[in-house]
Amino acid sequence: MDSPFYNMELAQFKELFTDERQVALGDDFCIVDVRYDEKLLKLQSPVRLDAYLVLFCIRGNVRLSVNMKEFVIEEDQIALMIPGYIGQVVDVEVDDKSQLHYVMVAMSRRYLSALHLDLNRIFAEGTALLNNPCVRLSADEKRIAMRYLELGTIVLGSDVPNKRECLGSLISSLFYLSEGVFNKRMDLARQDTVVPHSRAEDVFNKFLRLLADYHTRERSVSFYASKLCLSPKYFSKLIKTASGRSAPEWIDHYVILEAKNYLKYSDMSIKQIVWQLHFSDQPTFTKFFKAHTGMTPAQFRKN
Repeated sequence: MDSPFYNMELAQFKELFTDERQVALGDDFCIVDVRYDEKLLKLQSPVRLDAYLVLFCIRGNVRLSVNMKEFVIEEDQIALMIPGYIGQVVDVEVDDKSQLHYVMVAMSRRYLSALHLDLNRIFAEGTALLNNPCVRLSADEKRIAMRYLELGTIVLGSDVPNKRECLGSLISSLFYLSEGVFNKRMDLARQDTVVPHSRAEDVFNKFLRLLADYHTRERSVSFYASKLCLSPKYFSKLIKTASGRSAPEWIDHYVILEAKNYLKYSDMSIKQIVWQLHFSDQPTFTKFFKAHTGMTPAQFRKN
């Protein structure tokens, strides 16, 4: 049964841009310099990339869909996607498409984990990143980012000894720079959300990662609580504290997102979607979907 979007590893992502200016460290890390061409059409279908991806727009505007919510990434902006997010290029918003220029940096989970960085310090900002993954760089930040990209490209393209270790140190440095940039922008986002405690923040971050892996099969709060060795009551309290939304709301959000993707992008019957999302029967799925969207699955697909 075909998926309505690509579940893509970093190795497959690299193959999309074999004709572009690309440097890579095996299947763990790559920097791709992209200009507009027909290969962008490959990203007009939804892609779930199992990697961390930073898109840096140098010139032009690109309309992106991240988890079915649209954003425009403009010149001097970066967009961050974490594993499990569903991304799609909706449109390139420039009259002269030859002027489009952006750089993508992608890292596997395995490689980033091996650097022993405190990922929670930036990726725990789950609510803010879901609301808007795009951040504009100041002139100084852009200049520094360009230097990092240039140096990373040189290291990757060289035959220097200990290349992996050299690149790891460079990424660690870039990580802490990025953390500062994101945190500065997140202050505004935090004004609209509940300020989380560190414990709640940590649990919420892990919860989102589990949701990305299990939401099509598991919808009970007790399942996610047990995965984190917490009681359902305490787990629910931490999620509410960190995000302002309950654990069931987050679970339902991910399931509805998945259902919408199947309905919009696949030729699967509703019966097949019910099976794919592990609902007991079609009436149960229809009731669930309508309660969250105001439409039946058939009405959503038609509209």
